[in-house]
Amino acid sequence: MKRSFSIFVLLIVVFVGFAQKPSLNKAYNAFSNGDFIEAKTLIDLCVEDPKLSTKATTFLYKGNIYLYLANQEYEQKKKNEAYVIQFPEAPVQAYDAFMKTKSMDNNIEAYNMLSADLAIPSLYGLLYVYGVDLLISNKFQEAIPVLEKATKSYEIGTPSFPLYGELYYFYGYALEMMKDPKAKLYYEKAIADSSSNINVYVRLIENYKIDGDQIKMKELLSKAKTLFPNEPALYIAEIDLYLFDKDTAKAYALLEKLPSSVYKSPDLLVNVSNFYIQMGNYYKAEEYLRRAYVFDNDNYVILYNLGVCCYYLSEKKFTESNELDYAGDRENAKNAKTKSEYYSDQAQTFFEKILLKDPNDLNVLNTLKSIYGRNKSPKYDEIVKKIESLEKK
Repeated sequence: MKRSFSIFVLLIVVFVGFAQKPSLNKAYNAFSNGDFIEAKTLIDLCVEDPKLSTKATTFLYKGNIYLYLANQEYEQKKKNEAYVIQFPEAPVQAYDAFMKTKSMDNNIEAYNMLSADLAIPSLYGLLYVYGVDLLISNKFQEAIPVLEKATKSYEIGTPSFPLYGELYYFYGYALEMMKDPKAKLYYEKAIADSSSNINVYVRLIENYKIDGDQIKMKELLSKAKTLFPNEPALYIAEIDLYLFDKDTAKAYALLEKLPSSVYKSPDLLVNVSNFYIQMGNYYKAEEYLRRAYVFDNDNYVILYNLGVCCYYLSEKKFTESNELDYAGDRENAKNAKTKSEYYSDQAQTFFEKILLKDPNDLNVLNTLKSIYGRNKSPKYDEIVKKIESLEKK
């Protein structure tokens, strides 16, 4: 028994003896040899070391190692789309390390390494790509600080490769998704940076609309129509402007002459349906939503709006049926009731499809409760219990 204990102690001593010790020289040598993953492991040990973490050299090394590691990974990604980047945050880590270097000693340099002042302006491309990847994953909150750093890096000097507003657009979009009023500023910067992205103009027009700034809306729409004369999104924006001005005659006139390109975009078809919803014309709204549904039958907005339109049309036909029945017109009352039941079934189908994606959507659950109640569905009691359990949380 004593012998086993002695062997165990010996194994601990051997393991400790082989443990890596923080060494800036080892990290630098691995970097010089192009082994950036090994260099990362070594420099991370230095950053965690109480003594080495007080040296500007440590963070200069870290910045360079992470910068080169990020570049290496993105080069591999360019060659092979299937390659999975192992260290996606490397550009952020590099930026933070270089900023830390500057705060400790702005004049520190190392042989064959970039100084912090030279490195930071070169990082905007890597930060931009990482930030957009986060946006694509709908990680808006996480994307904002990354794109903010990319923007600061981009604005330090004249960019080697201008992004022509794309960085500002995506940063503005992330901010807008988080309801940050600074979004408008970055859309404006995108245009000043020679953006040719129609979405920049459309989003900025929408932001001016939220501000109630009709003058800027009209000025920007006019400029955009000059730059993009055949862009259907601007046609839709113009209808929106007329509705905002309460000039329904001009809005209707444009709605009657929609360009064929509108019918190729589910997003624009949804926008057109929204105009008709604003006007209370649920028949026309449903028509355009059905067209959008052909393109994308799993989109929450399309499903929800179709459900709402069908629900209101069912209500309308139900009321119409009762009025006709009261007036003695039994035949037309029966037809109206049949249509009411059809629209009710359609609304139920669309709302139930949403619940497959989000079973705890209370708005949808409450609307379905109303439909089940009217139809005396066996699902009514079950949905009431579900709503009650969610409301107690």
